[in-house]
Amino acid sequence: MGIDVPTLLGMSSTAIVAPGTAFSASIAGFISYFAWQGKVFDPVSGTLKNRIGPFGLNAIIAKVYKAPSWLDGKECIVLDYSETSMVAHWIRDEIRLIDANLYLGKVYWDKAKLIDFALKF
Repeated sequence: MGIDVPTLLGMSSTAIVAPGTAFSASIAGFISYFAWQGKVFDPVSGTLKNRIGPFGLNAIIAKVYKAPSWLDGKECIVLDYSETSMVAHWIRDEIRLIDANLYLGKVYWDKAKLIDFALKF
């Protein structure tokens, strides 16, 4: 497929909500435990599943491909839910490698930036 995204086994994830506030760490912890634990990529099929809920169920599938970012037009890895998820069909994630084994992601809802997240292996 040509996308250099490793399979995320043993990966940690953090939602970045209200950065710089006293609430950011608490919100991230709540989301990590109750809502979203990360993503599991399948490089063969070019898809991913989100790990959700306190039991880490693999659900909410996205197509994975490279495309220009909605942020700045530069290349990014797109996690596109528009054709694969009834629950999140209006969501698009964009990720970029920012350091060794560390990706920064942006979540868009119909082209409006919603939140950020980090993925680290």
